[in-house]
Amino acid sequence: MTQPVSLAQAAWRGFTMRCPNCGKGHLFRRFLKVVDRCEECGEDYTPQRADDFPAYLVIVVVGHVIVPALLAVEIAYAPPAWLQLAIWLPLTLFSSLALLQPTKGAIVGLQWQTGMHDFAESKNRRSASSTKSTQSGNTTSLKRHALI
Repeated sequence: MTQPVSLAQAAWRGFTMRCPNCGKGHLFRRFLKVVDRCEECGEDYTPQRADDFPAYLVIVVVGHVIVPALLAVEIAYAPPAWLQLAIWLPLTLFSSLALLQPTKGAIVGLQWQTGMHDFAESKNRRSASSTKSTQSGNTTSLKRHALI
């Protein structure tokens, strides 16, 4: 019997760019292209609709880190503008690119676990199979008790 995947676990597996269902297969085939199916468990990821949400989250996070740092450096040292641009523009670019794919993976994991869009069918299948497993486990347990 497979254990149900929690929301935090599914989001973390997506953030680490792994299949939210099994945690083993790759979630991306290219930088921001999600695979159609997991190579390990066969979970279908065609219903995912992350769209622009990961980019918005990355902008918010990076902006809330870079802007206060930039202001603190400006107030403390007052470096010339060219030096500020030479430091903060590449730092902003690289941190945004580094966070974009993991953030998209986390959003796909969140959509998968909560059953958003067409992931609802997959969630219903998982619920039905875990209910069957629980019922068959209870039946086996009852049979053992009856034999004792």
